[in-house]
Parts: sequence; C-alpha cells; structure tokens
Amino acid sequence: MESIIGRREFLGVSIALAATSLRAAEPSVNFPTDPRQRLAVSSYPFRAQIVSPRNPGNGNGQGAMTLPQFGEYIASKLHVPGIEPWGRHFESLEPDYVHDLARSFKQTGLRVVNITADARVRLCGSTPEDQAAGLEAYHQWVDAAVILGSPSIRVHLPRPQAPGDIDCAVQSLKRLAEYGARKNIVINLENDNPASEDPFRVVKVIETANTPFLRALPDFCNSMQIQDDQQYDNRALRAMFAHAFNISHVKNIEHHGGKTLRVDVDQIFAIAKKAGYRGYFSMEWSGGGDAYEPTRELIEASLKNLS
Repeated sequence: MESIIGRREFLGVSIALAATSLRAAEPSVNFPTDPRQRLAVSSYPFRAQIVSPRNPGNGNGQGAMTLPQFGEYIASKLHVPGIEPWGRHFESLEPDYVHDLARSFKQTGLRVVNITADARVRLCGSTPEDQAAGLEAYHQWVDAAVILGSPSIRVHLPRPQAPGDIDCAVQSLKRLAEYGARKNIVINLENDNPASEDPFRVVKVIETANTPFLRALPDFCNSMQIQDDQQYDNRALRAMFAHAFNISHVKNIEHHGGKTLRVDVDQIFAIAKKAGYRGYFSMEWSGGGDAYEPTRELIEASLKNLS
C-alpha cells in the first residue's frame, strides 16, 4: 500500500511540475478589458517636473515632484490607473527604495504597466566582461519590475556592429529574456532610436530570437522619424503589433530634424485592434512644453477608440 501511495504522490508532483513549466513557457498577465483600465501615463513627458538624482538637470524647478508624487498626480489629475515610470526617475534600484515605491503606487491605486529602463550598457562590440556587466544591469531592472508588479521592462536594441548584423543582439537579448522568463517579466524592444531601432530590425531580432519573453513595444509616432509617411508608419506598426504583448506608446506628434511629424491615432488604434492586441496603452506626449493638456487629449482619444 505504501508503494502505491508513493507512486500516486510522485505522479501528482510530476503533473504539478509539468503545469508550472507550461505556465513559465508563456508570459502570464491578466489584462483588464475596461477602456480606462487599459490606460497609463509615462513619466517621460513630465521629466522637467520630476526630480531625481539619476536625471540630472531636470526636475530642479519650483514645485518639482518625486516619482511617488507624480503617481498621485496621475491618479488625481488625469484619472488613469496605470503608470509607466522612466528609469531615470528612480532614485535608486536598492530593494528598500523599490519596495517603498511599490507601496506608494499601491496606496495611490496605480499599477505599473512597464518600466522604460535606460541603462548605460554595452551588450555588443565590447569585451565579455562588459557584456556580462550589461546583462547584470538589466537584471536589476527585471528584479525591480518583480517588486513593482510590472509585467515588463523596455530595453534598447544594441546597435549593429555591421550593416544588417543582428547576431549579437539576438544572442544577448535571448539571454536577458531567459532571465525574465524565470520571473515572468517580458523584455520589450521599442521602435525608438531611428538609427538603431528601425521597426523592421526590431521585428527581425524578435523573430530570430523566437522567445515569447522578447516582445515589441509599438510607439505610434517614432517610426515617422525614418520616413515622414503615414503609410510607412502603418506598415511598421502592423509589423510591431504582431509581436506586441503588454505595452504600446500613444502619441500623435514627434519632433525631428526641425519638423513636426504627425500621425492619425485612429488608424493606429485600428491596427492594434486588428492584431488582437489586449495590452496597455501608455500616453507619451512628445511635443515639449507642459504635457498635462496634450496628455489629457491623448487619453480622451484613446478612450474613444477603445470604447
């Protein structure tokens, strides 16, 4: 009888372990369906108003806010439940500070939807020691995301060492995604820098890496810096949304080369819907000046499209 019970217990444990392994194979997030609950505000457009030792030269004016105070501002003035903090607005990555930040956001009723982690790292074109240090720096951001309950971090795609080269980027980001997978944290790549983060290069790296923990962060307007053409931007975003998981940046203008570039946000929301995207939309106004009113207008445009 004891041996039979032992076999049954062993079978139960094996099934449980298999289920755990299966869950770990895909990122797990319970996304809200209510339109307002899907919205967030990025701290980046408000960088001149947020004080942080990691963000020198900004946030030093009268009335400068800390990151927790900015969270209260989002909830009370803009009435959305999500925040996307910029890495330079963190005062520290020490666990005590990050835990305090998590408690502050929870008390305010905010969820962290993504962290834009701008770390000074060299994952490619450097020594093995530099690469290891770069991955370790990003590991700290993954650990911070766990504490804050964020489903993801955004990192920068390493610059190519030669035209068309993606091998180093793929291998280093796969290693980072493996670390994220162990903690259910997605690594996102954005169509951000037009020189190194062309949306189609981003997609090629993601497809080559072939892991569900390396995903796309479609920014509505950034790709207009490559070609000032709404149709090109639409093609880029169709490619990005096909690989998006939890976060997209909403903006309607971008300044580049002395020009103001504009997109039709309604068209882009239609692209996201057709792609079956269920994640969050973070407002990231890029027009300069006081970001409050433009951000409020982006929120209203988002609610119209999601309702």
